[in-house]
Amino acid sequence: MAATIASASTIVGLGTSSLSTPSRVPCKQTSLSSGFLRSPITARNPLRVAGASGGRVTCFERDWLRRDLNVIGFGLIGWLAPSSIPVIDGKSLTGLFFDSIGTELAHFPSPPALTSQFWLWLVCWHLGLFICLTFGQIGFKGRTENYF
Repeated sequence: MAATIASASTIVGLGTSSLSTPSRVPCKQTSLSSGFLRSPITARNPLRVAGASGGRVTCFERDWLRRDLNVIGFGLIGWLAPSSIPVIDGKSLTGLFFDSIGTELAHFPSPPALTSQFWLWLVCWHLGLFICLTFGQIGFKGRTENYF
């Protein structure tokens, strides 16, 4: 019983020691200056541009897509021209794609079968179109922003 009281008084004694009370004397920061030490620099955020976006941090420009209708127009024309050349058994890719659309619309309420040629022409035509639009966007914007 005496051991329990002694350990309890020891714990209470540690809680009230002078180490746990806050010091009333404010800490003085010493600043060292030397020819070898740099002057203190405040940390800056490299993403923050002064006055941009009302002081908010922005990583991308507001108009990051930089949409331009010239790219869409020229890209569509740039894809329709080569895809309309008759190289697949005397027919063009565009002609085959549009013919397959007409064939599938003939039995409209039912969807195209998985073995239908429509899916092949759909994927090939749109893949070519999106590649042409992507390279058109890269080339047109690269030229206007002086990348090359």
